[in-house]
Amino acid sequence: MLARDAQETSIDWVARARALAPDIEAAGDRNEAERRIVPDIIAKLHQAGLFHMLLPASFCGGAADLVDFNQVIETVAAADASTAWCLAQAVASTQAAGFLDQKVAHEIFGRPGHSVAWGPPSGAKALVVDGGYRVSGRWRFASGSEHCAWMGGHCAVIERDGKPRLDPQGRPVMRTMLFRKGEVTFHDTWHVIGLRATRSSDYEVRDLLVPDAYSTWRDSIPDRRDNGPLYNIQLLTLYGIGFSGVAVGLARASLTAFMTLAATKKPSGGLGSNVLLRDNAVIQSGVAKATGRLNGARSYLLEMLDEVWQASLSKGELTLDQRARLRVAMTGAMEEARRVVDFAYQAAGTNAIFVGGPFERRFRDMHTVTAQGQAHLSNFEAAGQALFGTEPAQRL
Repeated sequence: MLARDAQETSIDWVARARALAPDIEAAGDRNEAERRIVPDIIAKLHQAGLFHMLLPASFCGGAADLVDFNQVIETVAAADASTAWCLAQAVASTQAAGFLDQKVAHEIFGRPGHSVAWGPPSGAKALVVDGGYRVSGRWRFASGSEHCAWMGGHCAVIERDGKPRLDPQGRPVMRTMLFRKGEVTFHDTWHVIGLRATRSSDYEVRDLLVPDAYSTWRDSIPDRRDNGPLYNIQLLTLYGIGFSGVAVGLARASLTAFMTLAATKKPSGGLGSNVLLRDNAVIQSGVAKATGRLNGARSYLLEMLDEVWQASLSKGELTLDQRARLRVAMTGAMEEARRVVDFAYQAAGTNAIFVGGPFERRFRDMHTVTAQGQAHLSNFEAAGQALFGTEPAQRL
């Protein structure tokens, strides 16, 4: 049984997600056809408080912990991966509220129905002017931008009088600029094999004035204004926590769907047999192995999430070893989840290839999930360096 902090709220976040799951799953085809999460599902997620579940109570948030966050995303992903991905991205991004002036943070994150979308850093440039910045740039992968009120742009170049700002180590200073969605030009570039409804398209601004109070940088100690345990967790780690939940939810749903199919399907064609798939020794062994891999990876992930949350609560920081083991757990869970989805897809035979069936979209979605940086095998290299006591260049 995982230990839980006594200060946590009594809200059962997973139960809230589970109650919405039938509606989320039923909307999957509409999401796919419209290439967005349909508005009625977004409204229900907001009504349940899921977009603001990590925010502290001072922001009218749920003050949920990392285990709840991961398990909510897993539950939603078993119903529809695109919905889960957008929710994970938006929930993790609320961490920025602790690094902004409180009034600005409430305006952006604390209002009902509000969320933020942004993509990874690009070559965007921000020129320092009186009171703020003039920003120009184009970014990719704005997951959930269809339903967000605010956008963010991570700027890799901050210039004043033609000279880039550098930190004490001589590295370029980076900032995230926050601006209203109406100030953005979108480019419909999201034509992909999976997670189609996330609408993770490109967006840009040109010579946009952004007041200084509407800028920050993730995990920046000078910017930090809240001492809660959430803000001891790196933003990139929060993305990994959410996206690993997407992968595990997809795998759990795929394996369940295959076991349901195996209870009634008999092989056909030249390999026809009167034996049900569930009575085939190869299938039985494959299901057992897939179950062990998935449950083992999931259990280790939940164990590490609980450990790092308790460390954040009690000590206010994570050790290098904890960060390494958490990264192993997150990336490992995504890798094992992919293997389980691949097994279910292959074992289902021709049943897996039809649009609208329980396997085809999940297969596409999973392989899109694992294309993202949180699932890259390079994460294991960085974690291995940390386990040997060396701080890796790649952030954990």
